[in-house]
Amino acid sequence: MRGSLRCGATFVVALVFAACASARVEDEFDLRAHFTKREELVPMRDGVKLFTVIYEPKDTSTPAPILMNRTPYGVGPYGAEEFKTTLGPSKLFHDKHYVFVHQDVRGRCMSEGTFVNMTPHRANKTDPTVVDESSDAYDTIEWLLKNVQNHNGRVGMWGISYPGFYAAAGMIDAHPALKAVSPQAPIADWWFDDFHHHGAFFIAHAFNFLVSFGQPRPEPTTERGPKFEHRTKDGYQFFLDLGPLARAEELHMRGNVAFWRDLAEHPNYDAFWAERNLLPHLHRVAPAVMTVGGLFDAEDLYGPLQIYRTVERENPTVDNVLVMGPWRHGGWARGDGDQLGHARFGAPTSVYYRETLELPFFESHLRGDGSIELPEATVFDTGTNAWRTFTTWPPESTAQRAYFMSENAMLGVQPPTAPDAADAFVSDPAKPVPLSEEVSIGMSPEYMTADQRFAARRPDVLTWSTPILDEDVTILGPLLADLAVSTTGQDADWIVKLVDVFPGEIEPERTAIVDDARWSNYHMLVRSETFRGRFRDSYAKPKPFVPGEVTRVAVPLQDVCHTFKRGHRIQVQVQSTWLPLIDRNPQSWVDNIWNAREQDFIAATHRVHRSKSHASSLSFQILQSGE
Repeated sequence: MRGSLRCGATFVVALVFAACASARVEDEFDLRAHFTKREELVPMRDGVKLFTVIYEPKDTSTPAPILMNRTPYGVGPYGAEEFKTTLGPSKLFHDKHYVFVHQDVRGRCMSEGTFVNMTPHRANKTDPTVVDESSDAYDTIEWLLKNVQNHNGRVGMWGISYPGFYAAAGMIDAHPALKAVSPQAPIADWWFDDFHHHGAFFIAHAFNFLVSFGQPRPEPTTERGPKFEHRTKDGYQFFLDLGPLARAEELHMRGNVAFWRDLAEHPNYDAFWAERNLLPHLHRVAPAVMTVGGLFDAEDLYGPLQIYRTVERENPTVDNVLVMGPWRHGGWARGDGDQLGHARFGAPTSVYYRETLELPFFESHLRGDGSIELPEATVFDTGTNAWRTFTTWPPESTAQRAYFMSENAMLGVQPPTAPDAADAFVSDPAKPVPLSEEVSIGMSPEYMTADQRFAARRPDVLTWSTPILDEDVTILGPLLADLAVSTTGQDADWIVKLVDVFPGEIEPERTAIVDDARWSNYHMLVRSETFRGRFRDSYAKPKPFVPGEVTRVAVPLQDVCHTFKRGHRIQVQVQSTWLPLIDRNPQSWVDNIWNAREQDFIAATHRVHRSKSHASSLSFQILQSGE
């Protein structure tokens, strides 16, 4: 461990001035005066041509590296005279002398071919008709090297979200000229990113995305499809009124969204999902990789963490680093990154990332000799508002600790001793727990830090809290909720939330940046996860619960870096509904929830056991004293 970088007043002020200076430079930079734009159809090995936009520096006095982004969302504005407002990962790159390349992936917007969601990777591509995103990236780089003038022979790739997947896929069996890649919020496996979390279906996010993005594109076009009109801003009511999942197809998709049908036909983790898992193929990747993610990314938190870990394990000679900041989806590339919802981070963290980490990474590997050594892991502590750096992630200098659910809603380090004890609640799919107090049509990015007081006060949400902490507790890395549960039904979702309960008396450092009322007893969501109980033994072979039988359900939660400060409390919440975030579980047994009928949805009594023989706990790694 290399220690940590903590945000002091000088650091904050310096970043503020740096951000203002950068903004002035960005506003003054005229892209048209410095770049020429051309649009090309670049041929792939199977003859399909991909629409590619190339912005080349007018200054040809020195060779320039190539920086490429591949996207399914369109590289517009289209037309040789129409320019983007931002080229590259950020405007900081504009005056650094790069060739910027933006490409429509096959089957999207102006590119030829057929679009396939999360294109499966093909290891054996001796047949030129066998293609994937690795081969398309390779063929594009090969063409660029031959058809772009005045380049220095080095290529980099980056992308956020779906383009992050294309960056990660494109670095496999990398072209020799591909020297640096930054997958940012990359999708790795859609069973755990975006649409499914351990089998539970993120209905609002999937519906709102696919009802538009999933519409067919019969031929190349520069036009986007029409936006879906919900006719309300109340997502809770919209998705409650929608009823069983099958009604979405009947009322809104109407046979036009092929991937929605794929979701319905593949409710379990079968071959369809397995071949779309990128992680098993991350071998022989580009020589330098910087994976970036947001600790409060509501969409793709699994992907960056798992891609970093897999590259680290499978490619020991690669310069592989991780950056995780206090950001929403893509927040590091947009805005200052100084807040999310009610949470405040004390400094413009996104500016720090763009100036201190992202730009040096590409500059070092695409223009220099790669000698700039970034920390192995740069991770933001969302409890102390400080950057920490580590030589491994998760760090090795930690101790395992488990907090047990116990009587009187207490959470403690001592295992329970009662011979038979449990906490019960009635879960009713007709009256699900809301995602947050905010009225939103979908999955609000702010839910990742949302105040959980409203949930703690509901009868269908169980809570356990520690006594007021007499010392700081810093949690680093992944968490595991080990639950002993039972139900009167035959299926159930188990939603676990880790919450930081602030004191009633306001901390002095908080009062200058947010109103007292909000911070008093603020229940800040730190991490949450859901697990569809039918998949407790296998994602491929679901099975029902036996009513009344105590059963273990392990709920993995994604990594955190958070200090619960002295005077705060650690709280765990457990519930079984979460609308409009996840679809409603009928709680009776149906082979495929997508085929559930109205009468299949029943109320059930769920129990979380906390006895000597059936203990329930949340375990994690804590920073050793003095680190």
